Amino acid sequence: MSPTYDRSDSKVEVTGLEARHYDFLMNTITAGTYPFFIRRVVRKMRIQPDDEILVLGSGTGRNICLMNKYLSEGGRVLGLDIGPEMLEQSQRRFTHHPHITIENRRVEEPLPYQCEFDKVFISFVLHGFIQEDRLQIIANAKHALRPGGEFIILDYNEFDLKHSPWLGRIVFKMECPLATDFIGRDLQAILREQGFDEFRTHPHYLGYVRLLTARKAV
Repeated sequence: MSPTYDRSDSKVEVTGLEARHYDFLMNTITAGTYPFFIRRVVRKMRIQPDDEILVLGSGTGRNICLMNKYLSEGGRVLGLDIGPEMLEQSQRRFTHHPHITIENRRVEEPLPYQCEFDKVFISFVLHGFIQEDRLQIIANAKHALRPGGEFIILDYNEFDLKHSPWLGRIVFKMECPLATDFIGRDLQAILREQGFDEFRTHPHYLGYVRLLTARKAV
């Protein structure tokens, strides 16, 4: 019998000391590989100069900095987060960037954006929600995208944790319990049911992490 999860199991909200030193912790946990990894991810997003991008869970703004290198003055980025330390870091980072905005909004609640964006990006956030909230996030992305726009998800790939190497099992003991539920679901099938198609997949970290791009059906 599969375990039952609720919102109290989520660890997706990063606060306090962990939030204030989040970028350093990510570099340390990945043995210094994260900066190179996330640069490759952003390149694979195929950002166009005039793209308008919505980032669900913008964190410290580190990923947005990389996206901004591909944008012209005609492009823009809107980042959403709720952690006070994360918001403070990202808002300070983009004080002098008029086409980058950071807002305090929960990504798992209905959002007001309708057909405004060319891309919606979410990084290591989706796995931290119960399935009901994941479906709302997917719906938010679909509503925010223009027809043909892309929902880009960077998160854990699907795999069998019980039969994974010892390192994977150790990592997941420190992870949010909801991540175990997430890796057992067919995300592409879920996205297809919600109106997405034309998937592109790029595996990373021995296939345990995946960049998944899905197009909003026209």
